[in-house]
Amino acid sequence: MAVQQVFPTKGNLIATKKNLQLAALGYELLDRKRNILIREIMTLVEKAKELRSSIEDTYKEAYEMLKMANMSMGVITPYAECMPVEDGIELSSKSVMGVELPQVIYHETPREVCYGFARTNSQLDRAFIAFEKVKRLTVKLAEVENSIYRLSVAIKKTQRRANALQNIIIPRYTDTVKFIADSLEEKDREEFSRMKVIKAVKLKKENENNGEGQQ
Repeated sequence: MAVQQVFPTKGNLIATKKNLQLAALGYELLDRKRNILIREIMTLVEKAKELRSSIEDTYKEAYEMLKMANMSMGVITPYAECMPVEDGIELSSKSVMGVELPQVIYHETPREVCYGFARTNSQLDRAFIAFEKVKRLTVKLAEVENSIYRLSVAIKKTQRRANALQNIIIPRYTDTVKFIADSLEEKDREEFSRMKVIKAVKLKKENENNGEGQQ
């Protein structure tokens, strides 16, 4: 029995019962939070699978177009080096049950092709478009995977706290309430027995006094 070291008084019984109610409520809230976070992470895991599949397919298409462009045009390194650096990404966040999740905002702007059309062909254009799509998908995947990581950490932390309440704190308060209640009940029985003895002694004394008065 895991009992707190407290004096068995009515005041401590009331306080311990209140703590037990708060602990039970805390466990209920943590359990609800954990379930919501688990549903959220399962949704994101499925989303991550879809994004990885789309990225893989788009990469294959992009590299195939790039290979064909390289075969038909020769060396295409100069065209790759003229591609602009990405600067349209903005970081934000949102809260899910107190867990801050990243939001990566990709500001898509019309891209100006940095190469002429005289010495290029449609394969290079299609490769350019495919790699742009890969970029958008990769940005989204980074957001989703980071969110999955943060949610998994939060779920483990919530699970530990819920387990502590369920397996340690709540049983301790429950045992303490029982200990105090049993102690007070025993004290009441002892007090009742003591008062019963006192009453019997008093009654006996009164009877003896009445007997002496009648003589």
